[in-house]
Amino acid sequence: MPAASPQPRRPRSGSRRDESARLDVLHAADDLLVEHGFGALTIEAIARRAGVAKQTIYRWWPSKVEILLDTLIEDSDKRLPVPTERPTAGTIRGYLGDFARFLTDDPAGKVLLALIAEAQHDPRTAESLHQRYLGPRRDQERDMFTRAIDAGAVSPALGSDAVIDALIGPIVYCALTGSSVPRDLLDTLVESLLRPRSN
Repeated sequence: MPAASPQPRRPRSGSRRDESARLDVLHAADDLLVEHGFGALTIEAIARRAGVAKQTIYRWWPSKVEILLDTLIEDSDKRLPVPTERPTAGTIRGYLGDFARFLTDDPAGKVLLALIAEAQHDPRTAESLHQRYLGPRRDQERDMFTRAIDAGAVSPALGSDAVIDALIGPIVYCALTGSSVPRDLLDTLVESLLRPRSN
């Protein structure tokens, strides 16, 4: 009788993240950043707050910047999506208002501001922030503006990238300096830079 063939081995899953622990780490990093700032944020503190081993965090993320980027990406996708419906000047104005509230009121907005600040003197943070967050979001924003132009909803005074900078820049500056973003500032930016067309 031939020998029974051995049971096939299950492929190893490797270091699969436990989703609950992963979310605990992201929330812990978010909370600690708001409470203590970027400079005081450490992997050790995140591990303590999340209730996971420090080695576990290092197995999943190479640095606190990458943890914060994961937090930022997930929260932005949920709470600050770039509109995909039929674009109008009102749609874009609504997105700018949501972006202002995100930066000034949402903990994830504080993460974005902290990463922008850190990127000014850390090239690795700048590269990761651009590749993982700013670049992909800029592509979505550019697509929104292009569709609005093609639909005849707006007639921008500048090219797509320049008009995005001109609209987003004042909002980021206000948030970085701790100022509120006045509604009339957003209205003026939209009217002067997008030159909405009446239907």
